[in-house]
Amino acid sequence: MATPNRRTVRDLRRDNRSVVLRRLYFDGPMSRQALGPATGLSSGSISNVVAELAADGLLEDAGVVDSDGGRPRTLLRVAPDSGHLIGVDVGETRVRVELFDLVLRELARVELSLDAGGYDVGHIVGHIREGVAAVLRESGLDPARLLGVGVGVPGIVDRSSPDGAVVHGQTIGWDAVPLESLLRESLQLPSGTRYFIENGAKTLGQAEMWFGGGRGASDAVIVLFGSGVGACIVSGGEIYGGAHSSAAEWGHTTVHVRGRRCRCGALGCLEAYAGAEALIERWREAGAELPPGASEETAVTALLAAAHPTDEGATASPVARAVLEETAEYLGAGLSDLINLYNPERILIGGWAGLQLGPYILESVRGHATAYALRHPAERVTIELGRLGPDAVTVGAATLPLADFFALGGHRAPAAAPQAPAERPGWRAAVEERAAR
Repeated sequence: MATPNRRTVRDLRRDNRSVVLRRLYFDGPMSRQALGPATGLSSGSISNVVAELAADGLLEDAGVVDSDGGRPRTLLRVAPDSGHLIGVDVGETRVRVELFDLVLRELARVELSLDAGGYDVGHIVGHIREGVAAVLRESGLDPARLLGVGVGVPGIVDRSSPDGAVVHGQTIGWDAVPLESLLRESLQLPSGTRYFIENGAKTLGQAEMWFGGGRGASDAVIVLFGSGVGACIVSGGEIYGGAHSSAAEWGHTTVHVRGRRCRCGALGCLEAYAGAEALIERWREAGAELPPGASEETAVTALLAAAHPTDEGATASPVARAVLEETAEYLGAGLSDLINLYNPERILIGGWAGLQLGPYILESVRGHATAYALRHPAERVTIELGRLGPDAVTVGAATLPLADFFALGGHRAPAAAPQAPAERPGWRAAVEERAAR
């Protein structure tokens, strides 16, 4: 039995606005005449949609171009100041908060070290609250102009709870943390502000697919290589989520039965061999001496300096080089699993450790990935470094409210306030204590 078509005129208008906004955003500036063939809409629909979007302040003129024998054509583009977004990266050494305009031009940023507080929930929520307040204060932006706040986090994001997004971060000690509800209560933003919480590897992946090395690819894998490792799987142009957005924990696939203990508690995970934390630990076990309290980034820099010294006459450490090569082999073997399972056309490696180590190990990673993978898919994949640098997760987090804004045809939708979370005294007390400081 055929399903009745329940689409309304309002739905059609929203979808038309959405397709025009997206086309101008990613491929503009464009003229009205060019928008028709590019979107598949009639000239009449284009005229109506453009008039609506311009009246809403979402479009602006971007100059003129000559036409073949006719009048010059006005170019249109998305107006950068027509909306603002906040992206948050809950990283492994710091919380980074950035404020962007609608075309993702950075307007303000703040970075807050995790220091002694680590991943304590109250500590993280307090950092996000302080960071959001700081970028708004620096820019002078009215919070009511925000389209939303996107947050990239380590772990699995479950959206089935009536409380909003809940984070399961086994490696950082988070067990069903009602992060969206805690942020809604702690951040001093208008009650209608929308929050979008996603796994950090996926926000990295969306950023690279929209603006970086993934553009134009239909099937890709974007790897987040930091203290641990994760992956964003893109299939048919869509980010694969799995049940409850859990399909990003590639780092916890087993590569060595009864192997090294991973920080998640299991034995033999890829992350226990290929993550920066494991890399540094194996170097220490091989005899390296690092200053007490040295950060992971400092330790990786020291390892690279030992393996590839720049001082004239200095001798490379064979131990440091061996540790790097072993890491490259494990990472390549892990990538071979993704190649065999998903047949991607591109693999991009990002994250702070991936970008720092990449110039030294990328060629070796490619070789090992090819050697461990099946020949047919391995011959059809390229493996490169990500192109967006250390801000990629933050940019990707900001694209979450932006994608929602596009899907709504450039309309702002009020956020439905989630129900109060079940009472968890430890979290609530920590958040309230920090908010009171």
